[in-house]
This record gives sequence, C-alpha cells and structure tokens, in this order.
Amino acid sequence: MGHDYVIRHQAEVPAEPEQVWEAIASGPGMDSWFMGSNEVEPEPGGLVRTHTRRGPLDSTVTRWNPPRLLEHRSATAPDGRFLAYEFLVEGRDGGSTVLRLATSGFLPGDDWEGEFEAMGEGITLFFGTLVEYLTHFPGRTARPLTLFGGPDLQWSGARARLLQEFGLRAPVRPGAVTSAASPNFPARTGTLYHAEPAALAVRTDEGLFRFLRLFPENGVMLAHHLFDPAVDLDRTTAEWRSWLDTVNDRTISRESS
Repeated sequence: MGHDYVIRHQAEVPAEPEQVWEAIASGPGMDSWFMGSNEVEPEPGGLVRTHTRRGPLDSTVTRWNPPRLLEHRSATAPDGRFLAYEFLVEGRDGGSTVLRLATSGFLPGDDWEGEFEAMGEGITLFFGTLVEYLTHFPGRTARPLTLFGGPDLQWSGARARLLQEFGLRAPVRPGAVTSAASPNFPARTGTLYHAEPAALAVRTDEGLFRFLRLFPENGVMLAHHLFDPAVDLDRTTAEWRSWLDTVNDRTISRESS
C-alpha cells in the first residue's frame, strides 16, 4: 500500500508577479524562504537542486511559463515515491498577486501516515514563510542559516525553551509579539507568524527565524533567513550554535511546556 496526495495552499501577497516569480524560480529567491541553499536552471528541463544535510534534493522543471506557471518534479524512485510542486501566479489590480501552490506525490509503504503528517506540516511552514517574505521583504534576498541540534536534543525541550525566551505561554497563536530575554538569542523582538506543535517561526526586522521538529528522530532544526546584509553570518551562526548547546530538557520547567 501507499498514498497518493495533493496538498493545496493559496494566498494573496502585496508583491508584483515578477517578484513572486523571482522568489519561486531562482536560487537566491528560494534561499529566502525554502530550506538549505538552492540552485535553479531557468528553463524547461532545468535542474532545481536544494542542498541539505542528507545530500541534494533534485527535481526537474516540467513546466516553465514566467511569470505565471512553474512546475518541477523529482524523479520517481523504484518504490514509486516522487514529489512535485506546481506554482500558479496571478497578478491583481493594485500590485498584488494571488499565489497558488499544489504539492503532490506518492508515499510508499503501510506506514506513510507519519511521514505525510510531517511533510504537510513542513510544506505549510514553507508556504507561510514564502508569504511572509513576499509581504515584508519583497525584492530582497536573504542568506540562509541552517543548524541542527545534537543527538540528545529533543524538540519538546527546545520548544519549551523557545516559549520561555519568547515571553509566551502555551497555547500560542500566530500574531503574538515576542521578546527574547536570553543573551544567546540574537533576535530580540518579533512577531510569531507560525505556531504549531512541530514548528515555531518568528519575523523580525532582520529576518525570518524558524524552529522545526525533525522527523522521525524528533530532533531540532533551525532554518533561518537573514535579510540584513550588515549581519555577520559567521558570528550569528556561532550565536545560534551556542543557543542550541544551552538547551537541555532537564533544565526546562514543566510549567512552560
């Protein structure tokens, strides 16, 4: 057994179609909202490559009609697994754009439910980050910063620590204003734009800061996007590494979880 799926998202953003196209159809654009670092060959049959810790994720451009339609699809694995993204871009009067994303594919095996749930959560976060990018940083590009917690760091402890440092109490809702009290937390104030059990994401003037649960190991991933060119990337990376190193489940108050 396995599972065919289609996951749909839609949003209207205050950006021109050309800006939306740049975000979804170029490496620097994808670096500003997706994950890892990215490369795009801008033509039908071109390669779309995302560099990750586990190796590159490749797909092929199957439809290319700028700035209206982009589709790229991974190769089909021997077990039938594949993943495809279809972006539809529709300009509106007044300079806004409606963006539609259909994510489709196939998950093999009888235990596809957990992977499907985690993937759906991730796609929702990525699309929400794309909307934040096009709404608050249109025309700009970011430098991605990706880090992983150590093997003993579990998501439950990291999430509880984040709520403490954001000055929030569970349950939390998107739109909440955050303020970080810890000296290890570079982003002092911001707005929570994504709040789910498996992920938290904050927008500040400097960038988009995302904290995710890894599947299936229940670990921790930081996937940030830094828009301020004056920020020292090496120093900021070291600060976030220090933050990860200080998070410990045993030091978290159960009341804050």
